[in-house]
Amino acid sequence: MTLTPPLLRIGLTGGIGSGKSTVAQMLAKRGATVIDADAISRQTTAKGGAALPAIAKTFGANFITIEGTLDRERMRDRVFGDSTAKQTLESIIHPLVALETQRQTQAAIDQGARTLVFDVPLLIESGSRWRAQVDFVLLVDCAPETQIQRVMARNDLSRETVLQIMAAQAPRSQKLTAADWTIHNDGISLDELRACVHDLPLAPT
Repeated sequence: MTLTPPLLRIGLTGGIGSGKSTVAQMLAKRGATVIDADAISRQTTAKGGAALPAIAKTFGANFITIEGTLDRERMRDRVFGDSTAKQTLESIIHPLVALETQRQTQAAIDQGARTLVFDVPLLIESGSRWRAQVDFVLLVDCAPETQIQRVMARNDLSRETVLQIMAAQAPRSQKLTAADWTIHNDGISLDELRACVHDLPLAPT
């Protein structure tokens, strides 16, 4: 009888500017299969994306650019401070993300993946929905001021805009409490960060 090897499911999260995406890339180099929920979400609102018809019908055609993509800046302005609009947008996008995540997960398992990393920026904010689907939550953490400076430099955003984005995410204390593993990505080099990732107990390949 052939036994199915154990599968390790890790939920990777972290606030904007924490370095989560860098850690995801390092995990992939270690042999993990990374399923990027944020990338899947963006695909649903890219040109030809599955969420666009419902967004246009619900919010108006002016939320779709002439290039046929979601007008992210307009939508950001629309949902900030309006919980109802935010929930409506999520009710359109989240089911589509869940379906594609399931498809990619099954494809990875069929191809023999041993460690799955679900890169989910708002994993903690989702409550039990995501937590129930993973074995461990890995948090990439850094000081709020570090987040602000990184995002301002990377995205050319104002401090006020970055603070608004951060305010929509779970507080740092809540994330630290919810995490099983934490990588403190503050004041360390890329080599030191890589060493932290190397020390994580992934499933043997």
